[in-house]
Amino acid sequence: MEEHLSPSNAERGQKATLTGIAVNIGLVLIKATTGWLGNSYALIADALESATDIITSTFIWLGLRVAARKPDENHPYGHGKAEPLAAMLVSFALIAAAILIAVQSIQNIQTPHETPKAFTLIVLAGIVLVKEVLFRKMAQVGSEVDSSAVKADAWHQRSDAITSLTAFIGISIALIGGPGYESADDWAALLASGVIVFNAYHIFRPSFGEIMDESPSGNWRAEIEAIALTIPGVERIEKCYVRKTGFEYFVDLHVEVDGDLSVREGHAIAHQVKEAIKSQKPAVYDVLIHIEPSN
Repeated sequence: MEEHLSPSNAERGQKATLTGIAVNIGLVLIKATTGWLGNSYALIADALESATDIITSTFIWLGLRVAARKPDENHPYGHGKAEPLAAMLVSFALIAAAILIAVQSIQNIQTPHETPKAFTLIVLAGIVLVKEVLFRKMAQVGSEVDSSAVKADAWHQRSDAITSLTAFIGISIALIGGPGYESADDWAALLASGVIVFNAYHIFRPSFGEIMDESPSGNWRAEIEAIALTIPGVERIEKCYVRKTGFEYFVDLHVEVDGDLSVREGHAIAHQVKEAIKSQKPAVYDVLIHIEPSN
């Protein structure tokens, strides 16, 4: 299959996602087993959150593969929207997991049960460390390839680390407090569900903005206008619109030139502007230029 995106960016994003899937498969088994043996619902809830990580990371991986496809007759602008759509799917999955954890936590708070075992703390400490390292690595890749989907997947890993940390705190309180503090573990799981919802919004907002062709953050417009104005014959930039699709950016420019120039000369200037922008801003896939007379 031919690819529309830079193979290095697409492959790096997919590789980071597959790494997350592999790590989470192992953590689900560890968390679920430890939670069951150690009498900790917070840890079982944490295992559930990791299980959603596997599912959503798989959709992220598929979304990245679709986004990498070359434009075709039905999708002349490429398939880049699949990337933020995958990120939005992650946010919805996080909210669903948070609701499930919250409901079960409230039920457990109302039902007396034994205090979690102390050995669960050792397991949780290791899980928090692994998840935080995974988050940092994925967030770095997401920033470097400018992928909302990879960034979303990274934040999903961070939410898992937060869930594990709150479970650690809850179990510690239950063990230190003794009788009467058994439900601290469940309160921790309930608190974690709120944190997960917050992270879901953190993922959803930029992805939704990209779907809606929101202007990208940063100085994209100013930088592109500055590049265009360096081309001989360009007198002014009347309009400049920038939108992000997947890993790449599309630019629409209204460039003012001397009205007495021939069509051929105006076309040559537009071509130079386009090449200059694409050369200095490699993430720009295409530039659509409208030439207007300045007088």
